[in-house]
Amino acid sequence: MRSTEHIGIIGAGIVGLALARRLVLHRPGTRVTVLEKEDRVAAHQTGHNSGVVHAGLYYRPGSLKATLCRRGVGLLKDYCAEHGLPYEEVGKVLVAVDAEDEARLDDIGRRARENGVPGVTRLGPGGLREIEPHAAGTGALHSPHTAVTDFVAVAEQLADDVRRSGGRVLLNTPVIDLRQDHDGVRALTGDPRGERSVHRFDRLVACGGLHSARLARMAGAADDPRVVPFRGQYHELVPERRHLVNGLLYPVPDPRYPFLGVHLTRHVHGEVMAGPNAILATALEGYSARDLSTGDLASTLSWPGFWRLARRHWAVGARETLVSASRAAFASQARKLLPELAAADLRPAPAGVRAQALGRDGALLDDFRVDTHGRVVCVRNAPSPAATSSLAIAEFLTDTFVHPPRG
Repeated sequence: MRSTEHIGIIGAGIVGLALARRLVLHRPGTRVTVLEKEDRVAAHQTGHNSGVVHAGLYYRPGSLKATLCRRGVGLLKDYCAEHGLPYEEVGKVLVAVDAEDEARLDDIGRRARENGVPGVTRLGPGGLREIEPHAAGTGALHSPHTAVTDFVAVAEQLADDVRRSGGRVLLNTPVIDLRQDHDGVRALTGDPRGERSVHRFDRLVACGGLHSARLARMAGAADDPRVVPFRGQYHELVPERRHLVNGLLYPVPDPRYPFLGVHLTRHVHGEVMAGPNAILATALEGYSARDLSTGDLASTLSWPGFWRLARRHWAVGARETLVSASRAAFASQARKLLPELAAADLRPAPAGVRAQALGRDGALLDDFRVDTHGRVVCVRNAPSPAATSSLAIAEFLTDTFVHPPRG
C-alpha cells in the first residue's frame, strides 16, 4: 500500500460526506475525493426527507439499524451543537387507534428498551392529550428525545469540513463507468459539457443512494438486490393550522412494511408536514407523477422481485395510489391521528423518493447492507434512519471495510 492512500467516494449525500469527513479527520495521510453528479450536495434522499432524528424505537435489537442509529443520535446531536446547527428534541408519540395497535406498541416498547432508547413511556388517552392536545387514540408510546434537524444544513457543514481538511468534493461529476485492476480502481466521469475524466483510487466507496444498484453492477456485483424507487408524497399544514401539532405524531407501524404511513412532523423551521405515503415511482428520481424514465421503469418491471412483492401487497399499493391522487383521501389518513384536520388544511409540498432495495425473492431489505467487490465497497441499502445514523455509519464503514484493524 502506498504511504498516501487515495480513497474515492461516490455520492455527496449525508452518508458519503460523513464518511469523507471521518477519513480526512481521523486517517492522516489519506487523500479523499467525493464524486457527485449533481450541482449541489444533499440533492436527493438527504434533501427530501422529514428531518426527523430517529431515536431507535422500531429497529430489531442487534441489527445494524439499531446499533448505528443509537450511536448516530449522540454523534449527530454533538455535531449540531458544535457547529450551531438546528437540533430540537420535540418528542414523538406513536398513537394506537385499536387493540391491534396496542399490542404492537408493547413490542415496540420492548425493542426500545433493548435498544437503550431513553425516557420511553406508555400513555393512556389522557397522557396523549397532555402532549398532543389535538390527537386522538386509545393510547400511545412517547419518546421525548426524538428530535428534528435540518439534514441539508448538516450535509453542507460536512462538505465544508472535508474541503477545509484537504479533501475534495467534485460536483457535476457523474460516474459513468468503473474499472478495477491490481493497481486500484479507475472511475470514468463525465460533466455537463460532455468532457470525460479518469480518476484513479486505491479504494472506492459507492454511497449512491437511488443509483446504488447501478453502481454495484459497475463494480462487478451481482444484480441482487435491485433498487426500486418509492415516491413519498407530502402535504404541508397551512400556517393557521400548525398549532394542531406540537412535535411528531406517528401511527403505529405495521411490521410487514418498511413504510411508516402518513404521519405529522414539526420541522425546525416551523412547518408542519403530513406524509409521506409510498407509491411506486416511474423514475429513480421521480419526484412527481410526470417524471418518467423508460429505462428506470423497465428496470423495475423486469425485476422478478417486484412482481412477487406486487402479488403479495397489491391491495396496499392500490390504497397508497388513491391517497397520492386525492387530497381528501390523504387528509382522511392523517385524520386517524388528528381528527380536526380537514382537506382544506393541507397544501401540496415537495415529494421525496426512497431507494428501497428489493431482493429477487420479493423481500424488501430491512437492515442496512454493505458489500465489498474487489477494491469497491458498495452501500447497497441505506434507507431511514441513515441520515440519523450517518456519522456512525461513517465509523462503521471506515473500521469494517475501508481501514479494518490489522491482526
